[in-house]
Parts: sequence; structure tokens; C-alpha cells
Amino acid sequence: MKTGITEEFIVASVLHINENTPRIEKCFAQLSEEEVWISSNESSNSMGNLVLHLCGNITQYIISALGGRQDKRQRDEEFSAKGGYNKAQLIEKLQQVVSQATSIIEEMSEEELLRKRKVQGFELSGINIIIHVTEHYSYHTGQIAYYTKQLRDKALHFYGGKDLNQRNEL
Repeated sequence: MKTGITEEFIVASVLHINENTPRIEKCFAQLSEEEVWISSNESSNSMGNLVLHLCGNITQYIISALGGRQDKRQRDEEFSAKGGYNKAQLIEKLQQVVSQATSIIEEMSEEELLRKRKVQGFELSGINIIIHVTEHYSYHTGQIAYYTKQLRDKALHFYGGKDLNQRNEL
């Protein structure tokens, strides 16, 4: 059984996770195939690496830990890749992983949200896992957006058509 707060947490988490994929798609639409795999220096990752990393992280934390599937993540390969996927393949891979993950989140019971699991050496509740994935996805989406702005020198308008200068209503 899900309480109102459990349902709200699930709905809000899925909403915020789903906001990121279109933002990455918008960035990739403005970039060449080569630009997706360029890193600015040895300490930075390409946008292609970041998408592979997001797929690995979301799979390990949500699909494996919450969905009960075997953890087969090869984290180092996410960062060592220098290609192997074009933009469309990266986006499709990300869409599939996010779709699987959000389906798992939507089915979570309150008991499962509270149950602790070992993930990547950490002991985390289902809630903590979902928060981690939500903020991690947003963090790397921001990096991809920043890098795209650096390359194109133009705004991305993620909130196009929305007046963000409105004051809060009390």
C-alpha cells in the first residue's frame, strides 16, 4: 500500500528524472558526432562518456538494486570509451535505461522504499537510492548542458515559454 507521501515521492522523482533526457537530447541535436566524444582535457569526460556513465549508474542503482536484477556494471569502461556509439545510439540507450528505471520506481511499495540494500559499497534505503539517481542524473545533465553552451555559445532554453520571474504565492 502506498500512502500519499509515498505516492508524491514516486511521482516527483519520476518527473525530475524524466526532465533530464530531453535536455540531453536537445544538447546532442546541436552537436556533431565528433563533438559528443571530445573531452576538454585528461581529467574531463566526453559527453558520450557521461551518457554511458549515467546508463551504468542508473542501471546499477535502480534496475539492479531496486529491480532485483544482477549487477553487471563495468564502471571503468564507461569512462575509457572513446567512441563506439553514435549520438542516436547513446540517446536510445539512455531512453531505454531511464524507461526501465522509472517503471521500477513507479512500482515501489513503501516497504521497499524503506528497505536497505548494499549498492556500490554503500548501504542505502530505496528512497536514498532514488534521490541519488535523481541528483546524479541532473548533475551530469548540467555538465552536458554547460559543455554544449561552451561549444555553441548560445542558450539552451530548457524552460522556453515559461516565465521564471514569477513570485511565489503564499
